[in-house]
Amino acid sequence: MNAWGPPGAGPVVHDPMTLPADDNVNSYTFCVELKGSQWFLQKGKMIAYYGAIEFNGVGHGRLDRLVRTSFHSPLHASDWVVAEGSGKMLLADRAFDVNSYDLDDGNLTIRSGNLLAFQPSLALKQSIVPGFLTLIGTGKFVAASNGPVVFMEPPIRVDPQALVGWADCPSPCHHYDHGYLTGVMGGLRAMTGLGGASREEHQFEFVGAGTVLLQSSESLMAEQASGALPQEPGVPGGAGVSGSRGQQAGAPRLPGQLGDLQRRFGL
Repeated sequence: MNAWGPPGAGPVVHDPMTLPADDNVNSYTFCVELKGSQWFLQKGKMIAYYGAIEFNGVGHGRLDRLVRTSFHSPLHASDWVVAEGSGKMLLADRAFDVNSYDLDDGNLTIRSGNLLAFQPSLALKQSIVPGFLTLIGTGKFVAASNGPVVFMEPPIRVDPQALVGWADCPSPCHHYDHGYLTGVMGGLRAMTGLGGASREEHQFEFVGAGTVLLQSSESLMAEQASGALPQEPGVPGGAGVSGSRGQQAGAPRLPGQLGDLQRRFGL
């Protein structure tokens, strides 16, 4: 759905009645309709909502039963909340492409930073591959990508930065072009330190039946700390606020810290 009307007509202004239900508003925004229901939501991905919707942390006491059946990744628990109630909720992620996908008794592994939300009918588990999460069961989930997603059939080798996830196939293995690494160019780099690496000599290799999801870009979505106070102008307590109440930006998160470590893979 295009957010703009006919040429010269200006933007389409939505209200609760005209927003789609569980569908894209445009390429960058998805609308989830809650009817006394629940969705798991990654922090920082809800941009607005209509209606009576509550957001509670995964560790909230009365959600124990839901978490017991649908959320099995303790290392990512602090990055997620449960949205429940009635209304329409808009999801987006820094103007990246956003789409929904349906699993039918399926098994899909996805880069943790790309997964925005999922229905509790799916069970989320921590993948054995660092930085990825696995969804199992039947239901809908919403994910972001840096560019449109393309679906490929194994056997295939893919650039690690382009990989979004894979469905119903074994986990990938690393493949290195040893001819490139140990050949003439590799020797020159070892002796001189010049030339660096092209990154094309390392791929993930998929074999067997299934589907591989790739984003149409080799640039990973920039990491962003979840649940932290945004350090930006216009946010009370954020950076760039003038006057005595302005606070300095906090220390940057290092790649070695636990949350980032679990999300970074293939860098």
